Amino acid sequence: MNSEIDRISELAEAGERMIERLRKKAFLPEARKGLLARYGIAEAAALLGCSTNRIRMAEEDGRLPPPPPTENGRRPGYTIEQLLVMRDVLGASPARAPLDVPAMIAVQNFKGGVGKSTVTTHLAHYFGVQGYRVLVVDCDSQATTTTLFGFNPHFNVTREQTLYPYLSIEPTQSTLDYAVQGTPWPNVDLIPSNLELFDVEYELAAAGSDGGSVLASRFRKLKQGLMELAQNYDIVLLDPPPALGTISLAVMQAANALLVPLAATTPDFCSTVQFLSMMEQVTGQLQDAGIAVEYDFVRLICSKFDANDPSHAMVRQIMEQSFGPALLPVPILESAEISHAALRMMTIYELERPIGTARTHKRCRANLDEALGQVEALVRRGWGVAEPASEEAIVNAA
Repeated sequence: MNSEIDRISELAEAGERMIERLRKKAFLPEARKGLLARYGIAEAAALLGCSTNRIRMAEEDGRLPPPPPTENGRRPGYTIEQLLVMRDVLGASPARAPLDVPAMIAVQNFKGGVGKSTVTTHLAHYFGVQGYRVLVVDCDSQATTTTLFGFNPHFNVTREQTLYPYLSIEPTQSTLDYAVQGTPWPNVDLIPSNLELFDVEYELAAAGSDGGSVLASRFRKLKQGLMELAQNYDIVLLDPPPALGTISLAVMQAANALLVPLAATTPDFCSTVQFLSMMEQVTGQLQDAGIAVEYDFVRLICSKFDANDPSHAMVRQIMEQSFGPALLPVPILESAEISHAALRMMTIYELERPIGTARTHKRCRANLDEALGQVEALVRRGWGVAEPASEEAIVNAA
């Protein structure tokens, strides 16, 4: 065996061991991620669209338990779980109506390095903070999203916990219930991935060479399985591989909305144009084969945007001229806070306190809320729901 080929295996094993060390260091004492973020009463009121007095009144009359004070007598803030209880008690849940179709959003671009998995994970946690029931499905064998959720794909995820037993040529599962894993977020679940999911690509490609009927059945099967699971959620986020393979095609057909992240560089713009052209051809071929592809919305979002870089501003202007209203107006700004959080396998929404300066953290969080809120607005529009006015807005209007 070529010694350099052997070195590839050694490098992979060394990297996996380092990922496990980083994970354990970040998530001690149980080597699993916890959710330590807390929200003060003013922030909780803003999230619920009510006044702080309404929350205090509910605590005083016993409808809500007040958060236990810390040793110095201060209020520690509310957990996500407590916020969900508050939403139920105060009638502030954003959940879809029973007859509304769950949003199944594929976050896709064939260009690597655009922050696809980072956008997916932040979007999941944004929706979690807002009170939605969220399912994240990692369909990429590279498993970056799974890692950001605190799982080590090599050590903590088996093939039987991925989509493989459901999509393989000889399936051992008839529904996707087996694959759903809880996360530290009480209202966000995950179907994880690992490298063994890539075996599905080989199997389906081989089966497709004999006519394609197996491929078509797997496309329909994934959509059916996801739709059955989605009845327990408001939002399903799909993270497919960054390539035009059989799993990607199945995911694109199963989704009912498409979000395309792209960075503000010329290569990313050109690659995204090619992706859109390929999508047009592929969806046409799928529809010719009797496989329906329908989206409630298709939007592009500029990620990793540096407002101080003239070249980014120039490329963003090109995007606006090319894509018009399909490009979401608020980009996701490049921020060291996002990079620092990712090093801890976290998102901004999971941080208990700022990693950098408080000002940088606040600016980053405000930008993410505004940028990702654009996607929430599209989802709610699909349900025929307008954003409710806050009590403060109602009082001011009066």
